[in-house]
Amino acid sequence: MHLVPAGRKAASLTGAVVLVAGLLAACSSPPGPAPRASAGPSSIDRVPAGIHKIKHVIIVMQENRSFDTYFGTFPGADGIPMRNGKPTVCVPEPGGGCQRPFHIKADSNTGGPHNTADATADVDGGKMDGFIRQRQSQCHAHPAPACRATGPDVMGYHTAAEIPNYWSYARHFALDDHMFEPVRSWSLPDHLYLVSGWSARCQNRSPMSCQNNISPYTIDTFDDAVDKELTTGTTTIDLAWTDITWLLHAHHVSWAYYVQSGTQPDCDDDSDMSCPAVKQKASTPGMWNPLPLFGDVQEDHQLGNIQDLSRYFAAAKAGTLPSVSWVTPSGPDSEHWPGGVHQGQAYVTALINAAMKSPDWASTAIFLGWDDWGGFYDNVVPPKVDQNGYGLRVPAITISPYARTGYVDHQTLSSDAYLKFIEDDFLGSDRVNPATDGRPDRRPDVRENEPILGSLAADFDFSQNPRPPMLLPTNPPTDSPSIP
Repeated sequence: MHLVPAGRKAASLTGAVVLVAGLLAACSSPPGPAPRASAGPSSIDRVPAGIHKIKHVIIVMQENRSFDTYFGTFPGADGIPMRNGKPTVCVPEPGGGCQRPFHIKADSNTGGPHNTADATADVDGGKMDGFIRQRQSQCHAHPAPACRATGPDVMGYHTAAEIPNYWSYARHFALDDHMFEPVRSWSLPDHLYLVSGWSARCQNRSPMSCQNNISPYTIDTFDDAVDKELTTGTTTIDLAWTDITWLLHAHHVSWAYYVQSGTQPDCDDDSDMSCPAVKQKASTPGMWNPLPLFGDVQEDHQLGNIQDLSRYFAAAKAGTLPSVSWVTPSGPDSEHWPGGVHQGQAYVTALINAAMKSPDWASTAIFLGWDDWGGFYDNVVPPKVDQNGYGLRVPAITISPYARTGYVDHQTLSSDAYLKFIEDDFLGSDRVNPATDGRPDRRPDVRENEPILGSLAADFDFSQNPRPPMLLPTNPPTDSPSIP
């Protein structure tokens, strides 16, 4: 074993379903290009025939939690090392001594800095002992409201006492305890990987001009470019490489990217930990809404698929959910500080309840995840796949009528596994692959084909009868005095 470190009153669920004027108008799309030749499934995987019972994939992505923060004491999971109910690991504190993981009941958690350098420092060559040091170093160098709000909580972990719904989903469906963020970095590259399997910086609108980069833009360059895009219709940022919507369009597979109107969930530079709120809506390109800046989305005339969150609730109710959906929150519902755990859980529960009440439920898979570790402690050393990743471990739950009951999946996974599942289900195992997708780019590898990457299909039992909905209250009772 490595020698490593042994609330606020939450608001109710905010107006997630209010239709906001100013959405991008849906564009009528010309017939898509003919499907490309299939790259075929990975040689180590067999796609189960039953996967095609899933007609609707919903990816719900929250903010800033390590696996140990939420599920470090979950039975059967690879969690915080314990002996007689007490953590056996202790992370060194600058100046001497160390701190063990501790149960935290506070609803609002600050975490620590979580940019590219912090990921490397927290892992510390596999010692997993940099979490307190990075938090104190950042707060000393750049004091922020997050540093003053509470004491250091990077070693804190929650239990079912504070997040009963998340633990209920994990108990009744499938918990992935080796899900890693795809890249050793922060929210922007994580969200780029979520839709494309790569993070890069491009010189122009040509995919071949894009160069590998796990932290491609600073706060100033990205914000200036987005402002220019909104005011002039042009931008200095070209996300020219290929994302999965290119293949979805080619195969005539419907998709939508739902954005909750409000404010961005996080800072544009995650080393800041806290920052002024930046407005967000479906028509606003940004760190958590990158698809409007992708050239292939523009070429395919699919900007209208980027929609306000109210459209998700309407589609679920009507039984018209697209085949593939992504859902991104506004700041207060994201679980990023200062947003509370309770409010984030309420928002997620509302999303899941809507899917479960939908006529589409019997053919739906919901993948609930968190984009990066948020500076919080985790004890598992991330495996290496290429020069970019993996990053630190994050929580992930698979929820579906066909999900295994009470299953803990120990496979090595990353958000690349979401792309892989979508490709295996809807695209005949075509990959976002420059050799076969018709838009060559310079990505270093095809992440979905990494031998180390497991398949989320293992979280399902397609032979079982579809399970009925498990509707949960959005504001469940808790044992925490800091949560109403």
